[in-house]
Amino acid sequence: METIRFDELGLMPQILRGIEEMGFEETTPIQAKAIPVVMEGKDVIGQAQTGTGKTAAFGIPMLQKVDISVKKTQVLILSPTRELAIQVAEELRNLSKFMHGVKILPVYGGQDITKQIRSLKSGVQIIVGTPGRVMDHLRRRTIRCDDVHMIVLDEADEMLNMGFREDIETILEYIPEERQTVLFSATMPKPILEITRKYQTDAVTIKVVKKELTVSNIEQYYFDVKRKDKVEVLTRLLDYYNPKGSIVFCNTKRMVDELSHELTLRGYFAEGLHGDMKQAQRDRVMANFRSGKTDILIATDVAARGLDIDYVEAVFNYDIPQDDEYYVHRIGRTGRAGRTGKAFSFVKGKEVYKLKDIMRYCKTKIYAQPIPSSEDVAQMRAEKVMDKITTIIEEENLHEMINFIEKQINESDYTAMDIAAAFLKQSLGKTEMGPESYGGDSRYEFGDTGAENGMVRLFINIGKKQKVKPGDILGAVAGESGMNGDLVGAIDMYDKFTFVEVPQEYGKKVLAAMKNVRIKGNDINIEPANSR
Repeated sequence: METIRFDELGLMPQILRGIEEMGFEETTPIQAKAIPVVMEGKDVIGQAQTGTGKTAAFGIPMLQKVDISVKKTQVLILSPTRELAIQVAEELRNLSKFMHGVKILPVYGGQDITKQIRSLKSGVQIIVGTPGRVMDHLRRRTIRCDDVHMIVLDEADEMLNMGFREDIETILEYIPEERQTVLFSATMPKPILEITRKYQTDAVTIKVVKKELTVSNIEQYYFDVKRKDKVEVLTRLLDYYNPKGSIVFCNTKRMVDELSHELTLRGYFAEGLHGDMKQAQRDRVMANFRSGKTDILIATDVAARGLDIDYVEAVFNYDIPQDDEYYVHRIGRTGRAGRTGKAFSFVKGKEVYKLKDIMRYCKTKIYAQPIPSSEDVAQMRAEKVMDKITTIIEEENLHEMINFIEKQINESDYTAMDIAAAFLKQSLGKTEMGPESYGGDSRYEFGDTGAENGMVRLFINIGKKQKVKPGDILGAVAGESGMNGDLVGAIDMYDKFTFVEVPQEYGKKVLAAMKNVRIKGNDINIEPANSR
């Protein structure tokens, strides 16, 4: 049997209640295979992708075995990235919500270590950490392993790819020999097998077969695209499908930076995510994406490892991944929680053969698709507007509006069809208001600029490359418009441009006041941020 009910596993009522509150009734295949074995105390080698439910596969039996009366570290979980450590800790907290007395702490680089030390001193039973920071605590003796009876290596292949093998082996030497060692990895390269032979005893191998790694509710397509045309095709697809939340995967950090810059210049709310970014930047990017302030996340594979966001409607393989399993991991970011999703891949020349290898590996079909034309995009946008209009007609009271339109028809030479066509054209963005309009009607509507409620997001065409700092932007906006500097909102600065948020009622005034201003000797252009 591939799945079983959680209440058939002999779990504590508190854990079952936590599982029930999370909305789960039956196990996933990896959970059905792993939970009974881990509960027996055996060492485990689990081969499974992110998104298969493997955190609960080791987390549920781990919580079952924790002694909440002992305020010492009993379980250590190693994760490759800060994001994954936080995610695992959060899922364990949800599972243990009704187990009063269990304390779970994520430890990772980029956070003040003194805060972590303070939390550790209060007594923590379960630690989820990145290898580097765990090593730091072990050297300081702020993590003690005398009572650790279980260690979990999560995403072990990624930890090795990131150069943590020596740290992992050193950490394992700190753990008592009488322990349970559980290892999960998407792939099983030779170094992983060497670790299992050296540090595990009679380990049980549990594997999710390949057909279980694919997701049936994801539509998969590919486009024959020359490299120089990729940006144009990507923007056309974004406009055509208009997905709520997209992740674009690139193979290099440089491409992430270039593409996020290019899309932002074109008016899309896009941000990049890769390993060279400072942790504060990564946190801000993820917060913007989760809140919907950023529509498009552009990422490398390692940076996106462990991301768990339900509402991603489309994944784009801007670059074809080198590893077949990474394709599965990438497209698994969409089509979650029973939803459908779309995956698009850009290929050219010999990359088609690589795509065929991926299809054989995944046992799936990836269908060729023609690139939508500009006319196709315009037609699709018009259809979506008409769908919204149909809903309004069916669900709203339009009596006053009808009277107003009739009055306009009676007082002018326009027909109802003329007025409807003009509204449609305006809705599709075919009419624009130039900068000269900013100083006009005080009721000027900015539309959706991607700002917080009550704010307007403005674009300024200078940034870090011009040696401009956020304080310079703040000073110019407040000084020229006369508004209080405390009212200025977020200032997001990039290499060649900046976004600044101001209260909506000050938007027109700021645009007019900044029209001929120079900042740090640079002539500027300021306008409302574009919205799709």
